[in-house]
Amino acid sequence: MDSNEHEPAEGAAPPLPRMPGIAGLSAPFRVMTALALGVIAVAASVHLALVLLHVAPSNTLSKQHAKTIDAWVYPEFEQNWKLFAPNPLQQNIAVEARAEVRAAGGEVVTTPWHDLSAEDGEAIRHSLLPSHTRQNELRRAWDFFTGSHDEDNRSNGERGQLSEEYLRRIALNRFPPQPRDGTVLRIQLRSATTAVPAPKWSTETTDTQTYYRELPWWTV
Repeated sequence: MDSNEHEPAEGAAPPLPRMPGIAGLSAPFRVMTALALGVIAVAASVHLALVLLHVAPSNTLSKQHAKTIDAWVYPEFEQNWKLFAPNPLQQNIAVEARAEVRAAGGEVVTTPWHDLSAEDGEAIRHSLLPSHTRQNELRRAWDFFTGSHDEDNRSNGERGQLSEEYLRRIALNRFPPQPRDGTVLRIQLRSATTAVPAPKWSTETTDTQTYYRELPWWTV
């Protein structure tokens, strides 16, 4: 093959170099890319604006659009200031779950309690880049539930049903796979609360017994 076959003809202008980035794309792809970036920018701006109104002091704008703000923020983007509280939490709270399963033979069996919080802790322990979801999703879901229910697990506001659905969805996603040929019928959650013991040099006495709070069975 002639080595000069693909060389430009003598005197012809060399081909223009391709522009870097979006400018180097064809016209249709440039339009699609611009539209996608525009949608992302608008969505990010709306999200930041709603979260800002949620955490900002109450004002005319936040009061006027309170329902819209709450519908967007709760429960996934809820904010709180417990880190700066004068009396931070001094308890270890683990969320556990168990299920009623109908086996292939028709009998209904109850699984042992499964520690969802311990599973999350193991997933982030010794990790250089721990998952934000693993650290906060289950914990915030439990806080959301307890904040919208009384000690008898009765809803005390409009967000009670939403918190139940959110917590149940998380538990089902985290629960171990169903037994072969079995079907999960109901699921139950509970918390195991243990106070953090006082340091050895302190004279404070701490009750380190574990206390449980069981929720009702929820049908799947």
